[in-house]
Amino acid sequence: MGIESKESRLSPGSRNKWIRPPVTNVPSEIGNKLDNDRRTVVTTPRRGENKAPRTFGAFVTSHRFRLGFSDLASVIWAVAGAQLLRFGIDATTVDLGGVQVPYGAVSVVLAGVWWLTLGLSGTRDSRILGYGPEEYKRVTSTSLWLFGAIAVVSYVFQLETARGYVAVALPLGVAALLFSRWILRNVLVHERNAGLRLRRVLLVGAPQTVAHLNRQLSSHPEAGYSPVALYVTTGDRAAPVVVSAGVPVVGTRPELADILAAVESKGADTVVVSSGAALPPTTLRELGWALAARDVSLVMAPALTDVAGPRIHTTPVAGLPLIHVTTPKLDGLKRIAKRGFDIVSSLALLAMLGLPMVAIILWVKLDSPGPVIFRQARVGRAGEPFDILKFRSMVADAESRLESLRGQNQGSGLLFKMKDDPRVTRSGRFLRRYSLDELPQLVNVLNGSMSLVGPRPPLPSEVEQYDQFAHRRLLIKPGITGLWQVSGRSNLSWDDSIRLDLYYVENWSMVQDLIILLRTIKAVVGKTGAY
Repeated sequence: MGIESKESRLSPGSRNKWIRPPVTNVPSEIGNKLDNDRRTVVTTPRRGENKAPRTFGAFVTSHRFRLGFSDLASVIWAVAGAQLLRFGIDATTVDLGGVQVPYGAVSVVLAGVWWLTLGLSGTRDSRILGYGPEEYKRVTSTSLWLFGAIAVVSYVFQLETARGYVAVALPLGVAALLFSRWILRNVLVHERNAGLRLRRVLLVGAPQTVAHLNRQLSSHPEAGYSPVALYVTTGDRAAPVVVSAGVPVVGTRPELADILAAVESKGADTVVVSSGAALPPTTLRELGWALAARDVSLVMAPALTDVAGPRIHTTPVAGLPLIHVTTPKLDGLKRIAKRGFDIVSSLALLAMLGLPMVAIILWVKLDSPGPVIFRQARVGRAGEPFDILKFRSMVADAESRLESLRGQNQGSGLLFKMKDDPRVTRSGRFLRRYSLDELPQLVNVLNGSMSLVGPRPPLPSEVEQYDQFAHRRLLIKPGITGLWQVSGRSNLSWDDSIRLDLYYVENWSMVQDLIILLRTIKAVVGKTGAY
């Protein structure tokens, strides 16, 4: 059923009003369907008219208020710190077009403009909070653009601003902003895991797609979406539909009035329409209008999985939003940048960790007989074999004793894992728990056989049993750490570890590498999945 728009159906005083079933008379149970042949002229509901008024107390406790307050504190701390570090406590002025202005006033203006720019650039948009790197990327890029604009203005108008002051304020501010955002994100994730600050979502689509969306959204509450009902558009009231534990199916007919009734009866504030939804384009457009009038968000979920945002580009063509999915290529400048980062970082880490590595060498040598460095054949980029280097964490004859332990395998798929492997030495148990046995792989990174971040380096026996899709893991160099490392390590199933590696290969970016490196520190300290 669609919205009728014929002029003959409108009374003279009802122009710019649209015809739809009167949702105010919809029964609470979806099973009592509306008479689809009856039409009534109604006015468009005003945005937010059905919502309770927002109190000042509710605003103060909102996450956006916390973000605004923390951003303000961060930029004030940055500019005040920059002024103290650059000029001390002495009063200093800057010449702005012949007018001497105290740097204290400059700091106040800079802090205010910085804070306002963060808000105007969407860094506090609820859609990017709590999940993914977009929030951090926007905070960083906004700050860089702002200071770039300040540099241009200073050059054009020949303003004598102290370069040292700007050079201190920018990194201090970005570091403070990212740290405060990280803390507040953890608070928000904790609240969402407890069932707070979640969007109430109605999932609309074909049985398989809504079931998949329900599983994915329910398993990631930190993203902020909580499915409250499924609307399975089978087109047949008697057709079998999926049943998900705890999430009821509230309708089956692809009718606008029924979907709106489901939205109101379940109190949904977000409608996610998945691929395969049997909704005509006109009905989908009218649904968007009706939801916008009710202040309910409409989200489209295309049939794309494990594709990151930078690969997706939307182009409007003839009124159609065409989604372009680009193919990632790690070549040219990207490959040079990644290799350069690996060389510089591995040299720096080897220099910093030289003494601890010497201590580990002595401990391994004294703890059990055998070589200190364990070498094992692995498969690298494009199937090239190489020897991976590790501090020996098992007895010297561990490989020969493997077959006798196959029956006690606790790993998944092709991986052999045991939580209490009798071959692990006393020193090896400690080294494995904190991933210190992998430090010699920095030499692998330096000689080019590995990267700091990448897929897990597989054994030749694993590669022999890969399917055609798993072979895509070999398109780039394996890494010391990766998505598999920061997502559970040994606790992951074989399928999950393959999926994470493929996601990394398909969506590589330098920003993602930096985020994984930061998350690796947390994973190693937390010892999650390490044995």
